[in-house]
Amino acid sequence: MIQKSKHIYCLFLIFLGFSVLAQNSSWQAAPFEVVNPNYKTFKTTQYAHVFSGSKHNIVRLAPELQGLTGVELPLESLKNGINLPLKLKFKEPVQVLIGIFQEKDNATYRQLNNAKLLLENGVTITGLPPVNVYAVSFSKGTHFINPEGKGLFVVLGVIKNNQKLLSRNAEFPDGKLWNPTFIVEGFSDEKPLFEIIGGENKPVIDEGFSGTEGIQGGFEGGRVVKVGDVYHMFPTERAGEAGIEMYYDRVKTKIGHWTSKDAIHWKRESTILQASGTYAITEDDNPMNDRRAAIWSYMPVFSEKENKWYGYYLAYTVHKEIQPNHSFGRIWRCESTVEGIAGIAGPYKDTGIIIEPGLDSESWEGRQGVASFFPYKVGDKYLGFYSGAFPFQSWADYPKKSGKGWFVGLAESNSLEGPWSRIKDGSNPIKSMHPFFVENPIVSQLPNGMYIAVFDGGPDGWGHHLPNMMAYSLSKDGKNWSEAHYLPIETKVNKWWDIMRTPLCLIPEGNDVYTIVYNAIDLKKRFHPTGMVKVKLNRDVMESRLKELE
Repeated sequence: MIQKSKHIYCLFLIFLGFSVLAQNSSWQAAPFEVVNPNYKTFKTTQYAHVFSGSKHNIVRLAPELQGLTGVELPLESLKNGINLPLKLKFKEPVQVLIGIFQEKDNATYRQLNNAKLLLENGVTITGLPPVNVYAVSFSKGTHFINPEGKGLFVVLGVIKNNQKLLSRNAEFPDGKLWNPTFIVEGFSDEKPLFEIIGGENKPVIDEGFSGTEGIQGGFEGGRVVKVGDVYHMFPTERAGEAGIEMYYDRVKTKIGHWTSKDAIHWKRESTILQASGTYAITEDDNPMNDRRAAIWSYMPVFSEKENKWYGYYLAYTVHKEIQPNHSFGRIWRCESTVEGIAGIAGPYKDTGIIIEPGLDSESWEGRQGVASFFPYKVGDKYLGFYSGAFPFQSWADYPKKSGKGWFVGLAESNSLEGPWSRIKDGSNPIKSMHPFFVENPIVSQLPNGMYIAVFDGGPDGWGHHLPNMMAYSLSKDGKNWSEAHYLPIETKVNKWWDIMRTPLCLIPEGNDVYTIVYNAIDLKKRFHPTGMVKVKLNRDVMESRLKELE
């Protein structure tokens, strides 16, 4: 009887908890009118940009606020105290939800007295201090929300006055952990270049699918190309071994060849390359170590001049204990032994290393060395993105004392075959795309000739606070690249991942529709799946972006 009573009591507490959550997550919005000219509203949701003329956006918010209507205030004039006080008109008594930034003794931020604190640490806004959310009551009619017109704050919503509001600490992190702020496509003041129009609501390749036998850890990186009506994917297969720790999935890798007619249903055709999986015996870049211990990032490129497919791929030395374990990357080139466009399936033969750590390396390339490579034609020559990570502050830090950062630079050549030379005009690494995280860029051209690079925009996890979205950057000349824009594909497809990783392509399908195949991580699984999404190009925005680059 005692046990039964305890059981009923526990069920009651669970029910009560759900009731409280339901009350907290169902705040009823009230209609209002913004009287100030040129002030816009926004939907209070993840990625919303809360100030006009800025890149600050919401990356965490309490569910109670989801879907309310906020007011987009002018950032710079608010900071400088020169904006007109915000004026709102209400048809009924309301409570205005005001976010106050919690940074003591800083006159930049508005202070608020005699208001009810509803959500402590209730919102995270990139680049700004923690936000407490207060409820301020107003009667029916027209009111000034900030009569003094000074101090930075955010209006997150207006709700009906006659509802019970429970206070709590949402415990969201400090927005200053996200530095710098970033542009989310479709949420900023800028019109989006791409509209996300749909895709698969679950992985297109997942654990247990045909062809995944013997692949313990799933997929990461590589490239997808379309030849005729067939998609060809060359992913890094994190093979590992059954019964061996999860990290070994990243060491013993394969490059597989998969095909599909729709980018949804995939068939594994063959293994293109196989890594040794052998750990290093010294801590430096030493020929005693197996320099092909792990193989990653295979990029197929067709040479029209030689009428055959080339493959560029990354081979690492792997140390079992020193971070980063994947070190001293080298880029190899291979070529298909079968001529013509149909020779994409290979087999392939190695032709040698095209770029590696050496006397012309720069300290930003770091311990990870040359960590990816993608060549593309510009005029009568070729440029190639190459990357580095875990930089050395100076060469005195070699080989073990590395910092944080994932960078890209450009190399150049007169042909796809090489020789390739790092550009030495001071432009590397390229920080215009993002100051410290650009990974695995793949380049193509839009219909107006503008170059576009799609890449991994960095995780929100593993101790990092990055956008957690795939990104793109634009260039008119192939050398100078614009600030990254990030694609929130979870707004149109079910978010089955925790960590977004790498786009493998941007394939034109006609009618300005493009296919993106991507890798991502569900942290509940060892196996990293593959997904697919469709986006649609806005040609008017494309032309305006080209003019901005002139």
